[in-house]
Amino acid sequence: MKTMYLFGSAAPPVFQSAEVIASARERGWDVCLGLTPAAAEWLHDDLPGLEKLTGHPVRSRYKRPGEPDVWPRADVILFAPVTANSLSSWALCLTSNFVIGVVAEGIGKGIPVVAMPCVNAAYAAHRRVERSITELREMGVTVLYGDDGFVPNPPGERRPYPWDIALSAAEAAVRHGSPTTTP
Repeated sequence: MKTMYLFGSAAPPVFQSAEVIASARERGWDVCLGLTPAAAEWLHDDLPGLEKLTGHPVRSRYKRPGEPDVWPRADVILFAPVTANSLSSWALCLTSNFVIGVVAEGIGKGIPVVAMPCVNAAYAAHRRVERSITELREMGVTVLYGDDGFVPNPPGERRPYPWDIALSAAEAAVRHGSPTTTP
């Protein structure tokens, strides 16, 4: 069974984590859930159920030096939803939180990484968002943004988040390799 690290930032689609994990498991994935600190706070009451669903601890903090890894090695990392803050932190390699650290390191380790932002049109208008997406794509990350992924909506308006596109892209990244995958 292949292992997917499913990472999420504090954006409304993170509340669908249980459904996404169930869907990924139906597709044959062993799923490990990682959350930014804010997303972990949002899902605080759901964490025990999410751990039971995945069979792994939900992580939002770095392990201490010398502690063993509690997750199997990732075959793919799917980072969705990704907020403007997480996009910019990742592109700038500001790894103060666990999720950003793992995705930044994943590029260098050759793990296929797929990301799907979740930003409203007001955030999308900030040039740092587009620059971050461009930089991540240049580093080999599959960023599902625009016509082939997430399309920003007006502030306050919610549209269905295209989770199926994200899961399919993660499968394709493993099947066909990703630009970050080393031979």
